[in-house]
Amino acid sequence: MDSFLSFASSISWWMWLLIVLLIVAIRDIFVQRSHTISHNFPIVGHLRYWLESIGPEMRQYFVANNREELPFNRIERSWIYASAKKENNYEGFGTDRDIYAHQHIFIKNQLMAFKLGPNHPNISDNNFLPCAKVIGAYNKRKKPYRPASIINVSAMSFGSLSAAAVEALNLGVAKAGAYHNTGEGGLSPYHKRGGDVIFHFGTGYFGVRSEDGNFSMEKLKALVDENPCIKAIEIKLSQGAKPGKGGVLPGAKITPEIAKIRGVEIGKDVLSPATHKVFDTIPELLQLIEDIAEQTGLPVGIKGAIGKLDQWELLADTMIKTGKGPDFITVDGGEGGTGAAPPSFADHVSLPWVYGFSSLYKLFLDKNLTHRIVFIGSGRLGFPGKAAMAFAMGVDCINVAREAMMGIGCIQAQVCHTNRCPSGIATQSKWLQGGIHVPLKSDRLAQYFKTFRKELLEITHAAGYEHPCQFTMDDIQVNIDDDFLHSDLKSTYGYEKCEVAFKDMKALYDCEYLGGRDFHGIAK
Repeated sequence: MDSFLSFASSISWWMWLLIVLLIVAIRDIFVQRSHTISHNFPIVGHLRYWLESIGPEMRQYFVANNREELPFNRIERSWIYASAKKENNYEGFGTDRDIYAHQHIFIKNQLMAFKLGPNHPNISDNNFLPCAKVIGAYNKRKKPYRPASIINVSAMSFGSLSAAAVEALNLGVAKAGAYHNTGEGGLSPYHKRGGDVIFHFGTGYFGVRSEDGNFSMEKLKALVDENPCIKAIEIKLSQGAKPGKGGVLPGAKITPEIAKIRGVEIGKDVLSPATHKVFDTIPELLQLIEDIAEQTGLPVGIKGAIGKLDQWELLADTMIKTGKGPDFITVDGGEGGTGAAPPSFADHVSLPWVYGFSSLYKLFLDKNLTHRIVFIGSGRLGFPGKAAMAFAMGVDCINVAREAMMGIGCIQAQVCHTNRCPSGIATQSKWLQGGIHVPLKSDRLAQYFKTFRKELLEITHAAGYEHPCQFTMDDIQVNIDDDFLHSDLKSTYGYEKCEVAFKDMKALYDCEYLGGRDFHGIAK
């Protein structure tokens, strides 16, 4: 009897399954007309779409080799994961990279490396590596700022990232002594977990937005007064993912919390225009910079991806004429970043970081302006070797976005724009966010930053220097092409970076701990 009931039960399940499949087949053939494959091959066609949906993951884990994937290959991701977890991040049996490939870089080591003295700061702290310049010092801002770390978190807004991710990033930079750029989504409670903050706004003016969608100086001043964690202001002119294009925040993603922080309506699509409302010309931009600096006392900078140089040249000429200008310039790479963008923009609009930065820096160098500006590089520079190249070209700090996301668990699923991020980082789903253990992930971000600084220092010492700001363009070789195999950066890009005023690491250490000036460059 029991066997018969079990058999009958199994038959009923098969019957239900057949009924469901029959309904799907009828729908595929007679009802839906939007999918040809499902219509022509009912039921089986769904398998094709499912396999297509998991194709990137299949290729990532089973098909692509260690150095093949973009934007970050398996070796790069593994190095970040191991560094963040304080695991063995070495590789054995030599490199598997094609060291003769186009644009491969070589850092020239010195016969006898730089030797640390007995009282050197890096003896007791092997990742102590602050910025050599003070942001806002040249323009005599009331509250100049020296970043405590040469690696920091780039602009990623709350809304595009989850609350748990933003909180983990801010706690992480607090533990690593770095800063956290808010992105253009406004200052959220999750940005206020102890880390220094660069407040960033774009054409939507989120967080400092008036009722009619314009910029409000009153709101910005109040925000800065109420939040001493804000150390500088950044005005976004463009970003690498989609320079010259505005954005859309769908109404479905605007929760009451996001609406309050951004100063927008709940459930209504919010458009960020391609251009700013508060200025149209270079002189007007410089006046806004000066007004913000005067009202807040903070250094003010700009961020942009580099394409045509005519307006940048006008900016430089106006700086010479007026004696005014931005305290820092963040140069984004045209290869894109965390911002979702049409492929036509991500693939083709604006120059990759190495071409864009070299063009801009050379322009400011020719006009004798580089000493007035802190240059921040942002474009897949979150690896010690690439950072050494960037410092040789003239950067003073680097910002990382996707590398920081990987530090807190991103798996490069590349679905940031779908609200279905499996690691809970680029989604507003409470369920998916629940997978982020904030204290643990913040520790991992901090450890990634510390490991990065330690290894960059080791490379710096191998080249005979004490601080990466001392790298010159003669220190880096780059593969060119088959006819002209390799050359130094100076010959390749046609300039030599301006020497940075740097005494020694002990002087920077004394600024932080022993008086005279505190670590943020403010006279005591």
